[in-house]
Amino acid sequence: MTTVIVALGGSLLRPEIEERHTWLEGLVSMIRERVSMNDRIGIVVGGGAPAREGIELARPLISDEAHLDKIGIAATRLNATIVRESLSNSGIPVSGTIPKSIDEAVLLLEERQVVVMGGTNPGHTTDAVAIRFAVASDAKKCIIATNVPGVFDEDPKHNPKAQSHDFLTHHQLLDIIGSSEHSKAGDSQIVDPIGAREALESGMILNILDGRKTELIKEAIIGGDFKGTEVGVVSS
Repeated sequence: MTTVIVALGGSLLRPEIEERHTWLEGLVSMIRERVSMNDRIGIVVGGGAPAREGIELARPLISDEAHLDKIGIAATRLNATIVRESLSNSGIPVSGTIPKSIDEAVLLLEERQVVVMGGTNPGHTTDAVAIRFAVASDAKKCIIATNVPGVFDEDPKHNPKAQSHDFLTHHQLLDIIGSSEHSKAGDSQIVDPIGAREALESGMILNILDGRKTELIKEAIIGGDFKGTEVGVVSS
């Protein structure tokens, strides 16, 4: 039995993604298959467009970033409910509630094979939540499924010649993504720096991949070639 935590970027559920219904069906099918192999899977879903839109609407009225973060957290739980209900409707043994804390999520994962959650508290993104969930549940790894194919040395949107990395140490990842401070509600990076710092401290393996392709998430779960970036400790 393998325990893996997956952070699903909220961008994967956004309206602009073509065939997002097909993507969700593929995700459900993949999770069902892994459950049949006795894997335990925690899923942490990001806020995506609903979070950004809500924060943008409220920002002229609210100056406290923690209060804006709460809007984003509510959006993550909405997205988590979409995923949870889709899994439950397919007969997958998923927890009946969306946990609001890591401790609650860990306890639920001991009872059910699948737990779906969103954010927890202001001050960090769902990447950090997923990494903390992975550490607390003694997971094999934490998969960061986003809308890019891995970590690049520069932003490929600005530099088409940017080079991708198949492997990075935790220190190298932090050098690329920069500060470990949460500065602004609604901002996103390839990996939340706060979560990346905690992955370094715990030695948690990260697999960063293109979550638009659910088969890559499956490959990462089973330890195959997921065609993304693995972040870990260099073997001696």
